[in-house]
Amino acid sequence: MRTSVDVEERFSALYRAHYAAVLRYASRRTDPDTARDVASETFLVAWRRRMAVPAEPDQVEPWLYGVARRVLANSDRSSRRSWRLAARLNQVAQPRQVPDPATAVAERQRLLQALRRLPARDQEALRLIGWEELDLAGAAIAMGCSRSTMSVRLHRARRRLDDVLSSIDAGDQRSASARITPAAVRQESR
Repeated sequence: MRTSVDVEERFSALYRAHYAAVLRYASRRTDPDTARDVASETFLVAWRRRMAVPAEPDQVEPWLYGVARRVLANSDRSSRRSWRLAARLNQVAQPRQVPDPATAVAERQRLLQALRRLPARDQEALRLIGWEELDLAGAAIAMGCSRSTMSVRLHRARRRLDDVLSSIDAGDQRSASARITPAAVRQESR
């Protein structure tokens, strides 16, 4: 009958005799840190399954290599799962580009400026559709006209709005280029 001391001594002898070989086996297949983990896990499995360790000395090392191979395979699967999860999280966790509030304020001011230049009927048609979010039929009821008349009014109002916005943009470009003249540059440098 084996005593616990005999079992511990047998395992210690097994560890001393084969640890270096198992570590070399794992080192040839993975990085040094993982190789040490694989060797440790291999001997942990050997301790748990000490009754399954072959009694013949020439079969012990191949059995330990088989355990190490399965530990390595588990480690590789775990690493691949981690990489896939990290890749999915990276795709999901991409920070959204937050728009600059100043740009939104400037665009709103530009649009309001253009709207003020339009006739009142065009302004109302655009506001009913854009701001009040009415459909064409609802806007026609609000404006007191037929749906087809409202469609024509909306089309013309949009076209006029585009023209006014283009003129505002052209005016901004002219005024910006007028500010940056050679004389202005010379005066700035003084």
